[in-house]
Amino acid sequence: MIKVLKSEQILAESSKSFEDAVNGAVERFSHTVRGVRSANVNNMSAVVANGKVVSWRVNLQMTFEVEAPAKASAKASTKAAAASPARAMKPGRKR
Repeated sequence: MIKVLKSEQILAESSKSFEDAVNGAVERFSHTVRGVRSANVNNMSAVVANGKVVSWRVNLQMTFEVEAPAKASAKASTKAAAASPARAMKPGRKR
C-alpha cells in the first residue's frame, strides 16, 4: 500500500512563546485535519511594540496523510450509476 502525504503552510502566533505557538498550531490543525504526521518550523519571528516583544510567530509546514477512498462508497456509487434512469433503456429500443 502506498502512503500519500500532503503539506500545508500555516502561521501561528502566541503571546507566551515560540514553543506555545508551535503547540497551539499543531493542536488546532489536528482538530480540523486528520492524520497529522509532522510540523516543520520554517521561520520564527517576534512582534515588537514599544521596544518589547508582545508575541511570537512561527511559520510551519504541516504534513498529514491523505486517506484512501472508502471502498464502500465506491461500490455504492457504482450501484447508483447502474440504477440511474439516464442509463436505463427507453421502451422499444434494442441494445
